[in-house]
Amino acid sequence: MYRTHTCGELRMSHVGQEVTLSGWVQASRDFGALTFVDLRDRYGITQLVFNQEDNADLSAQARELGREFVIMAKGMVRERSNKNPNRATGDIEIEVKELQVLNASKVPPFTIEDETDGGDDLRMKYRYLDLRRTPVQNNLLFRSQLAIETRKYLAGQHFVEVETPVLIKSTPEGARDFVVPSRMNPGQFYALPQSPQTFKQILMVAGMDRYFQIVKCFRDEDLRADRQPEFTQIDCEMAFVTREDILQTFEGLTKYLFKTVLNIELPTFPRMSYDEAMQRYGSDKPDLRFGMEFVELNDLAQNKGFSVFDSAELVVGICTEGTAEYSRKQIDELTDYVKRPQIGAKGLVYVKYEIDGSVKSSVDKFYSPDDLKSWLERAGAKPGDMLLILAGEEEKTRKQLNELRLEMGRRLGLMKQGDFKPLWVVDFPLLEWDEDTQRFYAMHHPFTSPKPDDIVKMQSDDRLVLKGLRADAYDLVLNGVEIGGGSIRIHDRDLQMKNFSLLGFTQEQAEYQFGFLMGAFEYGAPPHGGIAFGFDRLCAVMNGQSSIRDFIAFPKNNQGRDMMIDAPSEIAKEQLNELFLSSNPPKK
Repeated sequence: MYRTHTCGELRMSHVGQEVTLSGWVQASRDFGALTFVDLRDRYGITQLVFNQEDNADLSAQARELGREFVIMAKGMVRERSNKNPNRATGDIEIEVKELQVLNASKVPPFTIEDETDGGDDLRMKYRYLDLRRTPVQNNLLFRSQLAIETRKYLAGQHFVEVETPVLIKSTPEGARDFVVPSRMNPGQFYALPQSPQTFKQILMVAGMDRYFQIVKCFRDEDLRADRQPEFTQIDCEMAFVTREDILQTFEGLTKYLFKTVLNIELPTFPRMSYDEAMQRYGSDKPDLRFGMEFVELNDLAQNKGFSVFDSAELVVGICTEGTAEYSRKQIDELTDYVKRPQIGAKGLVYVKYEIDGSVKSSVDKFYSPDDLKSWLERAGAKPGDMLLILAGEEEKTRKQLNELRLEMGRRLGLMKQGDFKPLWVVDFPLLEWDEDTQRFYAMHHPFTSPKPDDIVKMQSDDRLVLKGLRADAYDLVLNGVEIGGGSIRIHDRDLQMKNFSLLGFTQEQAEYQFGFLMGAFEYGAPPHGGIAFGFDRLCAVMNGQSSIRDFIAFPKNNQGRDMMIDAPSEIAKEQLNELFLSSNPPKK
């Protein structure tokens, strides 16, 4: 028997018992007569003690133990004289009578501690060592618990878990596909699914009524902290439902997960249209943990001789509380921030509302104190606040001010740890126009249904009318992060074909790519809709973290590489030949 107990379960009630523990050596301390070893497993750490006077050979063996040696120790549980209140097992220790080294270890390339000295690439190369660290293990345990509770809730709501194919057909919309060559079908390729979208719709046609899957998805796109080439979704679909049915069901799921996993009661989720979110916050995923709503100033700031404002499509600002004391250097830093290429603003205007009631601004010579005070009044500013203003093309300026708003939220400490503000954003545009390609793209995906009142407008040839089409779509936003998104789907073949034509598909292209789905619509497709939650992202946000990598057992780096197994990699010429990908493939 390798162990009678884990390294995290022994307490004062076990004093006097003989036990056997196995695990990894976390640390050792040699005090001559006494040697102490911290033994670690997934469940915790227990202190072992070796007494030189009782057994000199055993103490000598203990002094030879290195970090991360795998050992088995047998001994008696006793009360510690110097208790450790920061450890669950801190009231006891094991007086060791027998010791066996199960496996020695090389000196690890970084410390296996909560706060490690290993960099990202090094820890990813030795991911099996990084996974021994408590914070990383806790992240995976959290992920496991969240998945279990998700299944419990959805099963209780009569959802059926169905696995959908991983080798599917490539589609031209959305991100780039990962493709897989077929040896049995030379020159033809599978694609790895970006989502199970068409299959879950087929399942609704098949009468499954409520489907879910915690499923791997794949997108060959540029990476960042909240993206990986392979990621996991809580993927769901429901038949005979309206948007309200879906929002209620998955608001219920979110509340259930927060209550059961974090013991946090979430209130009823507010709702906001896409247009309102863009107008008030410049983002379709606003962070509601703090205010700083946009204040439009065109009527107050234009036609006063300041050409930057006079020529702008939009003059808009945010009120930042308690920042009138900002120095010139701090304001210059903010100006440099918004002028970065990633944001692209040409400059920043400020108006300070001094504590004494006076007004100071970077545009003093163009506006009177009364003019500037009218701006401050509209913004609801108080003495001690500062108004930060951008101007330019409307869409770009709103997005730039959103970035500044988030930066000020960070600088002012307004994004409180443990504060969760969910929001449903609804009524997205159905289509978005791309100037470079001179065509429409689906805002969500090609299967999203327009709002019923807008279906007739799809017959128009007017681009402005088509840009105004609203989708019966919705996103769940949490603390400024899109956690999930979905829509009511098109379930009528003719309407689906019309949507494909608006997206630039010829009838032949639509049939080639999606003929199987449209064919299914001809056999009694029910009204249906669904949603997909980003599971990795949900784990991160619930833990107040920005990177999803820490919640994935074996993540890729920012170049999409697995540093541990060194993938992607070249394959043998013989394999290329078999797949008909070389210059001299075998004859069929």
